[in-house]
Amino acid sequence: MAENKRKKKVYVGLSGGVDSSVSAALLKKAGYDVTGVFIKVWQADFLPCNWKEERLDAMRICARLGIPFLTFDLQKEYKREVVDYMIREYKAGRTPNPDVMCNRHVKFRAFFDKARKMGADYVATGHYAQVAKTKSGKFEMKAGTDANKDQSYFLWTLTQKELSKTFFPVGNIEKPEVRKLAEKFNLHTATKKDSQGLCFIGKVDLKVFLSHFVKEKPGKVLDESGKTIGKHEGAFFYTLGQRHGFTITKKTPHDTPYYIVKKDIKKNILIVSEKKPENNFLKDTRIVKIEDTNWISEIPQKGKLFCARVRYRQPLEKCTIQIKSKKTAIVTFEKPIQAVTSGQSLVVYDKDVCLGGGVIS
Repeated sequence: MAENKRKKKVYVGLSGGVDSSVSAALLKKAGYDVTGVFIKVWQADFLPCNWKEERLDAMRICARLGIPFLTFDLQKEYKREVVDYMIREYKAGRTPNPDVMCNRHVKFRAFFDKARKMGADYVATGHYAQVAKTKSGKFEMKAGTDANKDQSYFLWTLTQKELSKTFFPVGNIEKPEVRKLAEKFNLHTATKKDSQGLCFIGKVDLKVFLSHFVKEKPGKVLDESGKTIGKHEGAFFYTLGQRHGFTITKKTPHDTPYYIVKKDIKKNILIVSEKKPENNFLKDTRIVKIEDTNWISEIPQKGKLFCARVRYRQPLEKCTIQIKSKKTAIVTFEKPIQAVTSGQSLVVYDKDVCLGGGVIS
């Protein structure tokens, strides 16, 4: 944030939370011409309506900082690129990653493009990640300083276009310090709880959410031997490892919890086991194919050792990358890993630099 020769315009995505609030305050303190932008997204009429309260919090932050406030209506983009994508993936038996798609299509496409068209030199968000310029002039994305809050995993789809015009003001700050800064700036969000769950929407019951868009399709629950022991309301409503939501009709006095270990979407069947997930469906895997790949600053070199994770906050594991085409790659891990799920993101790192990643096929 050193560039300061003339007042550069920065549009900050204000969610109504502490991270984006402090981001706006830091940018203003650094001398930028800051505008706060609340992104209004599509919300289902059957979910709690909380966007008005969040927008009011964002407005109060702008009033406190003495900066302009705008609202971008991106409901259509969010519904199409995040909600419809989620429904489509679950119906296909895959596990989607809506936070990645929200960043890709809503925050760093729709919001980014509109802000730039309106005259913004840069956009900024409260993500815990960092942007650095290399000696060659390229921009790379680094993990956030706070390892517990690092969000680079959800930002692997960003390109040079976005990174060259994006600030992550709290990316090099630990979360407790962010809250202290909020108090110092006298921001009412200093003690506000962090949002959880889906990007913008929050915590939702998956089956309740999907049932409004996908008709129930009753089917059988089988044990590992193929015996029918229960029923369910549609295989696409369930995730591997889940132990609730289906009905076991063949019960004994000694039953222990059943876990979903396999789904057959075409046959509409769930297979369950009394074994704990880590001893069953989480099979050890070393070779993972990814598609729809994006390499942020450089294409991984063949034979070089990198690290990767297949889910948020999973410990990084050593691996090599073999580029198969412009949009596909094979990732080979040094040791077997668990919980590799089709549809999720595999994200690659070179030390603290996020190189990019792809969707597990």
